[in-house]
Amino acid sequence: MTVPKFVALKRAGQKISVLTAYDFTMAQLVDAAGVDAILVGDSLAMVVQGHHSTIPVTLDEMIYHGEMVCRGVKRALVIVDLPFPTFHLGKHRAVEAAARILKETGCQAVKLEGGVDQAETIAALAGAGIPVMAHVGLRPQSVLQLGGYRVQRDEERLRADALAAEQAGAFGIVLECIPTGVAARITQEIKIPTIGIGAGPDCDGQVLVTPDLLGLTGGHVPKFVRAYADLRGIISQAVASYREDVRGSKFPASSESFQ
Repeated sequence: MTVPKFVALKRAGQKISVLTAYDFTMAQLVDAAGVDAILVGDSLAMVVQGHHSTIPVTLDEMIYHGEMVCRGVKRALVIVDLPFPTFHLGKHRAVEAAARILKETGCQAVKLEGGVDQAETIAALAGAGIPVMAHVGLRPQSVLQLGGYRVQRDEERLRADALAAEQAGAFGIVLECIPTGVAARITQEIKIPTIGIGAGPDCDGQVLVTPDLLGLTGGHVPKFVRAYADLRGIISQAVASYREDVRGSKFPASSESFQ
């Protein structure tokens, strides 16, 4: 998958599947299953590192995880998030950070949160030959300013952000936590793919955090998540069985030992 092929999926009317990955093993599995793109999201701050938001993750950490993912991928488009505050420090420093990501991970594109406010930076990245995906609606890096993870309903602003990102040179846009009708209208208005997460079925594609999809997430699960498995339960049961076998001297057996 390349950026032009990714964009062409919208013109072909083919829905686009995107999932996250943060390490080599999961990247291999997700890629082999045939998803169109893999996002190394700054969500790793919460999913992998245990933070309460995406703000703490650093550029070096994004590169570290992005490199692992790229080593495990053979066919999907790999996109790596620009973490906070790399793209708020001026377009030149944003280009420098994005270039590091491309050079040190081997990914094909970066993603940043913003629309109208980041149009100049998006244009600078695109002008430097760096494919960039925008992200409008709920912006997790701005959660402190937004006052929490809430549905964004200002249609005028959302549409303006999407159009600004497209005009600045973004090849796609993530629409997060916005009403279905608004997402549908944005998807019809712009020529680049929209990838929804909590934005209804009318986007050109969908993205989910893979641990959510696999049922690995504990505690609160967002309304827009569909768990396709209960790996949390399976893993817990497997570990408990292992513990009991060790305690009962049932593991290892003679067939699992060297004579």
